[in-house]
Amino acid sequence: MVINELGVCLFLQVHSHIDVFDFSINKWVDQIKMPNEMAHSHLGIASDGRYIYIVSGQYGTQCSGPTTASFSLDTATKKWKPLPPLPAPRYAPATQLWKGRLHVMGGSKENRHTPGRDHWSLAVKDGETLEQQWRDEVPIPRGGPHRACIAVNDRLFVIGGQEGDFMAKPGSPIFKCSRRHEVVYGDVYMLDDEMKWKILPPMPKPDSHIECAWVIVNNSIIITGGTTEKHPVTKRMMLVGEVFQFHLDTMKWSVIGKLPYRIKTTLTGFWDGWLYFTSGQRDRGPDNPQPKKVVGETWRTKLHLS
Repeated sequence: MVINELGVCLFLQVHSHIDVFDFSINKWVDQIKMPNEMAHSHLGIASDGRYIYIVSGQYGTQCSGPTTASFSLDTATKKWKPLPPLPAPRYAPATQLWKGRLHVMGGSKENRHTPGRDHWSLAVKDGETLEQQWRDEVPIPRGGPHRACIAVNDRLFVIGGQEGDFMAKPGSPIFKCSRRHEVVYGDVYMLDDEMKWKILPPMPKPDSHIECAWVIVNNSIIITGGTTEKHPVTKRMMLVGEVFQFHLDTMKWSVIGKLPYRIKTTLTGFWDGWLYFTSGQRDRGPDNPQPKKVVGETWRTKLHLS
């Protein structure tokens, strides 16, 4: 991994395994090898607790191309099964299990920059597909990648995200990333039994790179970190250090805390009263919100909610 002059990570290596963390002993305990055909980053991910569904994403380093390949993993047996390929490849689509179907929507299209609004679903159960073709669903009002997608109380929420992303430099044999204009937003959309998208109050600030940075606690959604609008003068990316809470009874947002540093693309969990986060790309220091070092640290704090 190298950092360019804009503070942007250019990944020269990718992972081909899953790391397993045991909350009960606070240790990383195992690794599970990924299928050779599976994407390495910008995945669509959803889980029912035992089975993990992984859809599409980027295959390779830097700004490599996407794949439509999709899989399920049985975390008890560590066995993978292929799923029907997504109708079109997507980078970081919003993905979630809802009402017996795997929903995939938004993301970036094949060029990595153009926002996609498509919404597809597939009937699944216990890691198996119940049909061989994805079904078209109502398109999401605003496209783009790096959003949180949560199913709770028979409703489906899609939170935050961005329009645009880095693209591969034309003709580059290593898919070197080239910067493009991006718009980060805090929009919140919801589907319920009417299957019509409803607009809810936006986040306290625009926030992206939060696809796995959320948990559900006490009838609320907790979101940690992310990226926000670029600096108004330098135009460089700025990271987020707040912990946000979305109250599902009042549909209102609040800021309930700060992380030890600003960080994006973090992985968040909740267990036995503790809020955890791990991995991601952190800031350059307390006075510089630009991204720099990719970290593998794991942090936790007791979570006290009103």
